[in-house]
Amino acid sequence: MIRDTAAQDLPRVRAAHARSRRWLLPAAAALALAGVAVWLAASWSAGARSFDASRLRIAEVVRGDLVRDLAAEGRVTTANAPTLYAIAAGTVRLNVVAGDAVQAGQALAVIDSPELRSRLVQEEATLASLDGEARRAGLDARLAQSAARKLLDQARIDDIAAQRDLERSQSAFDRGAIPRNDLDRARDQVQKAQIGLAAAEQEFAMRRELAQVEAENKKIAAQRQESVAAELRRQVEALTLRAPFDGQVGQVQVAQGSHVAVNAPVLGVIDLSVFEVEIRVPESFARDLALGVPAQISSVGTNYPATVSAVSPEVVNGEVTARLRFDEGAQPPGLRQNQRLSVRIVLDTRTNVLKLERGPFVEQDAGHAYVLDDSTARRRKVRLGASSLGEVEVLDGLAEGERVVVSGSDLFERAEKVRINR
Repeated sequence: MIRDTAAQDLPRVRAAHARSRRWLLPAAAALALAGVAVWLAASWSAGARSFDASRLRIAEVVRGDLVRDLAAEGRVTTANAPTLYAIAAGTVRLNVVAGDAVQAGQALAVIDSPELRSRLVQEEATLASLDGEARRAGLDARLAQSAARKLLDQARIDDIAAQRDLERSQSAFDRGAIPRNDLDRARDQVQKAQIGLAAAEQEFAMRRELAQVEAENKKIAAQRQESVAAELRRQVEALTLRAPFDGQVGQVQVAQGSHVAVNAPVLGVIDLSVFEVEIRVPESFARDLALGVPAQISSVGTNYPATVSAVSPEVVNGEVTARLRFDEGAQPPGLRQNQRLSVRIVLDTRTNVLKLERGPFVEQDAGHAYVLDDSTARRRKVRLGASSLGEVEVLDGLAEGERVVVSGSDLFERAEKVRINR
């Protein structure tokens, strides 16, 4: 009979199991560490760096109408605000102060210029002298013409008398009453009279022409001097600065009784009947602005139609200055200089296009955008089209419904992909 020894082997089995469990624990730990390593590697492969979503602005690609418009705050300014200048050096006498209401033609200031007034007196005296000479030259011309005409008339009478003597001599000669010598003498007298008549006609024409030339020269000299005197009279008249239109006195740039130099600014006049609105727009929109582009100007909750009246060719701090003028009869009442108004200019409307919220990504990484796929943002080449202040048209590289990092992508430093932590 064989003896049961199973009980003898039980401790050994338990011991073996114990040894097996002691071996499995480190193995499981190793496998766990390997899993963590794999997860870390996967995480690292998903993006070299990770960023908090709260630091980013994410927008979705949608389809709809893209309205290209400009919205800006404008400053009311007068369309006509000339500055009046001193036409000559002198002492200023002001008749108004800043803010005074004035009417067209009203004397605002007077500049006392003794030098200019003295020149005017001298030039007018010279003009009077030349006018006298011109009148005297005209009289001399008429006298010369009268004397020459007297000689011409006498030559014509002599010619007629000689012709009559010749006719009588010819008749007497035909009757045999006088010899041929008398007839020949009569013919000679006719020739002599004709020669004298021709000389008298020539002298009359020459004297008349000479007299006309002399008189015309004197007249031209007087006219030239009249132009000089007229210009000085205009300058003296311009010493009185007058309002060019109904309006208001602007800035007064000189003190009462002060001495000003020639061409120095004295004061400004503001036309309160026509106002414009001045705005500043980003340089990127300047090429779309042109004269006549329609706009709307808001004042006290009401929109007033306007058009672009001027666009500055100069860029200052990335902006371009433009002016808008209210349409005929559309200017609201009660506008004041430097008043602030809201302006909207519709440049273009594109229907049924893919569009995306506009953000810094448009300029930061031109031609690329970061598109979200779960928790990973991948850099993708895109092609953008027209843009407004708030949106940009998507031409290629993005599909409707995709989400794009529109702000904060500068943190990615153009990495091909990054991880976004929710």
